Amino acid sequence: MPEYEKALRPEDLTRLFVERSNAGDAAGVAALYEEDAVLAYPPGERTVGRDAIRVLWEKVLANRPVFEPEAPLPTLVSGDIALTSTPPKDGAGARAQVVRRQPDGSWLRVLDQPEFTPPTG
Repeated sequence: MPEYEKALRPEDLTRLFVERSNAGDAAGVAALYEEDAVLAYPPGERTVGRDAIRVLWEKVLANRPVFEPEAPLPTLVSGDIALTSTPPKDGAGARAQVVRRQPDGSWLRVLDQPEFTPPTG
């Protein structure tokens, strides 16, 4: 795997995701996740593991979507675990990720919920 810039703060993960996605780099996006991470995408489904996340992003990025940076909400940190979130510009409701500090001090996503929608009814 190529050497990628590491997220030195939990908030760096969102910036790196946008940069790598817009570059069409599915492997680079997957490198933002721990080996056994869980991504709640496509909507209503789960994608489990870095390899499966890479395959999913290869399909998504084949359509060359453009991602816009989203300002992060305040990060909650407890030791080596953090909760990051952004209010999405696309009206998806919210985005939230649980991230973990790695032994080298960098951060990776463990759980990723990219789309929350308001409950109906």
